[in-house]
Amino acid sequence: MYPLTPLESTDEQGFFFPELAKSGGVSSAGLAKNFVLDTNVLVHDPHCLNRFQNNHVFIPVEVLTELDNFKNEQNERGANARRVHRFLSQIFSRKLTSVTDGVPTTGGGSIRVLVNESARGAKPNAAMKRFLKIFPDQDRMDHRIMAAALALQEREKAPTILVTKDLNMQLRAMAIGLQCEDYLSDKVAVQDVDGNETRSIAVEAHELQRFGSSGVLTLSDDRTGKMEINEYVQLQVADGKLLPARHTADGVFTRLNIPSHLQIPRGIDLRPANTGQQCFLDALLDPEISLITCYGKAGTGKTLLAVAAGLFMTSRQEFNGMTVSRPVVAMGDTLGFLPGTLNEKMHPWLQSIYDACELLMPLHPTKNDAGKKRPFSDRKKDASADVPNGASHNGHQNPIVKPYEQLIERGLLEIEALCYIRGRSIPNRFFVLDEAQQLTPLEAKTVVTRMSRGSKLVMVGDPAQIDNPYVDSRSNGLVYTRNRLRGHVLTAHISLTKGERSPLAEIGASRM
Repeated sequence: MYPLTPLESTDEQGFFFPELAKSGGVSSAGLAKNFVLDTNVLVHDPHCLNRFQNNHVFIPVEVLTELDNFKNEQNERGANARRVHRFLSQIFSRKLTSVTDGVPTTGGGSIRVLVNESARGAKPNAAMKRFLKIFPDQDRMDHRIMAAALALQEREKAPTILVTKDLNMQLRAMAIGLQCEDYLSDKVAVQDVDGNETRSIAVEAHELQRFGSSGVLTLSDDRTGKMEINEYVQLQVADGKLLPARHTADGVFTRLNIPSHLQIPRGIDLRPANTGQQCFLDALLDPEISLITCYGKAGTGKTLLAVAAGLFMTSRQEFNGMTVSRPVVAMGDTLGFLPGTLNEKMHPWLQSIYDACELLMPLHPTKNDAGKKRPFSDRKKDASADVPNGASHNGHQNPIVKPYEQLIERGLLEIEALCYIRGRSIPNRFFVLDEAQQLTPLEAKTVVTRMSRGSKLVMVGDPAQIDNPYVDSRSNGLVYTRNRLRGHVLTAHISLTKGERSPLAEIGASRM
């Protein structure tokens, strides 16, 4: 992770402005490193220019061109491009010097624009000749950015490092002898992603019995180790018996406060299938917890339980309604190419939410046979009963209105497109954010800061399943949110490990 610069002040956008030195330009020689930034790094984190301390940051002029192409976009990428433009124009305007000479920072480094003139020069050196032979197409921005970094490496004695989120570009850069790195400042430690199984704490049989009767147990730090607020554990005795518990604070553990089942309005009775789901449900139903992050592989029930809890609590009027969404990878992509209303545009992306709603609120379930298979003739009668005046489903009559569709019509279930969430304030809603591992850290921050008073945010996903090309299992918005907000009284984290979808789905998730 890059060390932070000692900083002087901030602007209204949250950018830091380093104290400027009195000299005109700054030298990039010495022990400091030269970091050449790719466009995707600035778009990923517009504040990254403050994170290199005594090192020198070079922004190729081609990067400015790419940012200029993005600045008019009304999405997260466009907003980040505009942030970078404002920051650069302000820091360079504070010092009457050429942007290629660099503006010094308090830590001894600098920020400057890099212009490469060697690639088109009359006599390119050997390294540049080799580069042009391997990558002759200099109209591609990636190639021109790599050429600029290579020219800087040949010119300067200090180590030159190209920083990019593009894995393919990293491989191409290393192939021509360029040192290349991912942007590391917002990456979490490996153990924060992989080591999330629920801990077991050994207790005596009489302690477990007392906990089962009173619902409270206090243990010393030397027996539990370091514990976080709202961390879930399993209290276990030598013979294997165990009870799940939640650590509140100062070694105090409390019993889970969950009903035997969730009665979904006009739907089924849902019961947690394992200990992990019991812990998840305890956090979902606790009004004091405002943010829940949940990791889980496919089939562990993370989306189903989150939606079920939202429907249950909305029916009890604890929230004004439930909002569901997921990233359209990438989050900044607009939905204009899809036909129909916003709900129709989002339908392909939120199919997992609709699947959960159809399971929880099937057509005309009864109290005794909810969740059971019913004869096809009975289901056909139910479908016919939904058609006004007994009309047939021939494409000219009103279609079947599913129970969750009625919730959408009444505003109790809302579909939200994340690309339009900027500037919103969302009060008194149960917000389920599915596939949250596809977010960048800055996008995750945008969602978290939209939550107003009375709202609850549930972020679920699998850090091992990443489709966004610019994040990975350690730098995505889900793990970033959990890492930055862990241990706060308003937050809780649960990892689900046991698959419950089907035996086939379980062996597929674990062995394939």
